[in-house]
Amino acid sequence: MKHLTIDGLGNIRDSEHRVLTLRGINLDGANKMPKEPEMTTFSPLTEEYWDGDNVSFVGRPFSLDEAPEHLERIRSWGYNVIRYVYTWEAIEHKGPGIYDDDFIDYTIQVLKLLQKYDFYVFLDPHQDLWGRHSGGSGAPMWTYYACGFDPKGFIDTEAALVQNEWPGGPEKFPKMFWAANYAKLVCGTIFTMFFAGREFTPKATINGVNIQDFLQTHMLNSMLHFYRRLLNETDLFEDCILGVETMNEPNSGWVGHVDITKVPEEQQPKIGHIPTVLQSMILGMGKKATVDNYTFGSFGPSKAGTHEVDPRGTRAWISPEQGRRMDKHYGFERCAEWQLGECIFAQHGVWDPETNEALKPGYFCKCPESGKDVDEPYFVNNFFVRYWKTFYSAMRDLNKTMFLFCDPPVMAIPPDLKNSEHMDDRVIYCPHFYDGLTLMLKKWNRYWNIDCLGVLRGKYASPILGIKIGEQNVRNCIRDQIDTMRREGLERMGNIPCFMTETGMPFDMDDRAAYYKTGDYTSQIKALDAISYGLEGAGIHHTYWTYTSINTHKQGDSWNGEDFSFWSNDKFDSDLNNSRQYRAKGAVDINEKSRAAEAYIRPFPVAVFGDVQEYGFDLSKGVFTLKIEGEKTVDDPQPATEVYVPDYHYPEEDFYVNVTSGNYEFNKLTRTLTWYHEPGEQTLEISPIDWPFGSTLKENTCGCNIM
Repeated sequence: MKHLTIDGLGNIRDSEHRVLTLRGINLDGANKMPKEPEMTTFSPLTEEYWDGDNVSFVGRPFSLDEAPEHLERIRSWGYNVIRYVYTWEAIEHKGPGIYDDDFIDYTIQVLKLLQKYDFYVFLDPHQDLWGRHSGGSGAPMWTYYACGFDPKGFIDTEAALVQNEWPGGPEKFPKMFWAANYAKLVCGTIFTMFFAGREFTPKATINGVNIQDFLQTHMLNSMLHFYRRLLNETDLFEDCILGVETMNEPNSGWVGHVDITKVPEEQQPKIGHIPTVLQSMILGMGKKATVDNYTFGSFGPSKAGTHEVDPRGTRAWISPEQGRRMDKHYGFERCAEWQLGECIFAQHGVWDPETNEALKPGYFCKCPESGKDVDEPYFVNNFFVRYWKTFYSAMRDLNKTMFLFCDPPVMAIPPDLKNSEHMDDRVIYCPHFYDGLTLMLKKWNRYWNIDCLGVLRGKYASPILGIKIGEQNVRNCIRDQIDTMRREGLERMGNIPCFMTETGMPFDMDDRAAYYKTGDYTSQIKALDAISYGLEGAGIHHTYWTYTSINTHKQGDSWNGEDFSFWSNDKFDSDLNNSRQYRAKGAVDINEKSRAAEAYIRPFPVAVFGDVQEYGFDLSKGVFTLKIEGEKTVDDPQPATEVYVPDYHYPEEDFYVNVTSGNYEFNKLTRTLTWYHEPGEQTLEISPIDWPFGSTLKENTCGCNIM
C-alpha cells in the first residue's frame, strides 16, 4: 500500500515498480445526507429541514458494527480502491469556522476500517447543485444566507427544484428533474460567485472580502481542518489514503452565458420548466414569467409548450429584516453596497427590476476586467484553474506527497496545465462519464446511442451524424468517449494518470420491472457491461457510482430518485421469475443482495510487471485476456504480475489458464493469480470450465426496440 509513484508515462507504480490498476467504488451515497435528524430527499418538510445548523452526519455511512459486512462484500468483488464521499456541510454546518469534530472522529474510525480491509482511499468533498437546500448536497445551509438567498423562497420562484418541497410530496418528484437546477437562479448565481465573484459580483463583499474568496476560503479551511487531523492523529496517509480531490463536479454557473434573454442551444439537460437567465432573475424577485417547458425523449429534449410560473410576490432573496438576523447570527458583515432583498445582478446593472428588461444581455460572456470573450474553455482555464491553484497551494503546504485528484467541470476539455508550476508528478486527472440517454430515460438501448462527447467537441457537422447503430457500435462508442477523455488529459495536463472517479448506470430501468415484475436484470447487466467494456478498453482507473448502504427498491439511493447502488437492502423477490438474476455456482452469500453483479465483478490486472498493452473481460464467453510488455529484471526473486480472479465467475478453481511464457500459481483465499513471465510481449488468458451467462446475454438480438 505504500510508496506509490507516477512514472513518465502516467502509470501508477508500486514499490516493486509494477503498474497498478485501481478499480473500486464510491462509498457511500448516504454520506450526502444527515444522519441526525435522519433526512433524505424523500423526507417530508418539517421544521428540522429548515434548521441547517443542528444536523449531524455522525453514523454515516453505516454503524461501525455494520461496517464489516459492507466492506467484506466490496472486497469480495476484488475492488482495491474507495472514493470516500463526504460533504462540507458534514464538517461546518453550525456556522463559519465551527467544525464538527465528532463527525471527524467518527469518520476516522470508518477510514481505519477501510485501512484494515486493505483499501486504497481518496477523499471526495462531494457536492451536487451546491447543497441540499437547492436540490443537491454539499455546502452548509448558512452559505445560502451568505450569498443573500432565502431557501424558503426557492420552490415558489423555481429558483431551485427540491424534492423535499415538491408539490404533492417527494414521491411525485419527476425523474432527473434535479439536474436542470444547474441553470436556475440559485446554482447559476452561487457557482458564478464561487468561481468568478470578483469579476461578476464585485459588490458582494462580506467580512471584508469578495463572496468568491469568502466561500472558497471557508470550504478549503474545512478540508484542511479535516485533513490536518488525519495527518496529525493517524497513519492513514502513510498506509491507506492516497490523496484528496478538488471538489465533485464543479460547475460554471452562468459564466460564459451568451445572452440572458435566451436559453442556450447547448444547455443540458432541458427537462421541465426551463427559464432564461433573465426569467430566473425575474422569478427570483417574486414576479411571474412564462417559461419554456421541455420533455425528454429517445432523441433528447423537445419543447412542449410554455408554462406560467407565478411566485405571487415570494422572493428567493432574503429580506433585509431576516438578513440582518442571519448576519448577526453567523457573524456576517456586508458592505453597504450590497442591498439585501434585491437581486445581486440587478444591483450590477444586468437588468431592470422595474421594467424586467435586460440592460446587459451579454454580461456573462465578457470578462469585466480583461474584456476577453468568456466561454467554457475560458472558464476552465481561468476561473477553474484559479481555484485549482489555490487548492493546490493549500494542499501542498499541508502535505508534499499525497496525490491531488483534479476534477474539472463535467465533460469539459481539461485545463491546460501541462507546464504549470501548479502541477507535479503526484496529480491525477479525474473525469466523469455517464451515458446521457440511459441516464435520462432509465432504459438501456443496445441498438443505438449517440456519441455525446463527440457532439460536444464539434466532431460532427450535425448531431444526427453522431448516432451509432448496432450493439457493438454502441459499446465501442462508450469506449471511444472514455478513451477520448483519457487522451485529452494527456494532451492538456501532461503524462499523469486518468482516473474515472464516477461512472455507472441506473438500476431502476424499465419502470423498475426487474424489482417488481420480471426479476430480469438483463438490461442492467448489459448496460454495466458496456460501461466496464469501455473502461477496460480505455485502460483507465475507475470507481463506479455507487455503493449506498440505505438503498431500497422503492426509494433507490434516497437522493433525488437516483438508483445507482450495486447493492440494495431489499432482497430479490423469490416469487418473481428469478431465472435471469443469475447466480454463479459457489457464489458467496455476501452477494445475495448485489444487483447485476455479473457485469461489475470482473477479473482485472491488479499489478503488472511491465506495461499493460490491453486487457478485457468478455462477459458473453467468460474469457479474460491480458496483453503486456513484460519488463526485464535481474532481481531475484522476480516481481510478478497479479490478476484478480473472482469467485463469482470462477468458483473454486473452475477455470483454465493459458500463458505465453512462465508459470503461475493461484491463491484461492485472496483469489489472486500470480504470473511469473518472461520479458517482451506476453499474453494471459483465463477461460471458464462452464459458463452459465452467455446464452441469455445473447437473447433477443433480433428486432429493434427503439424507445
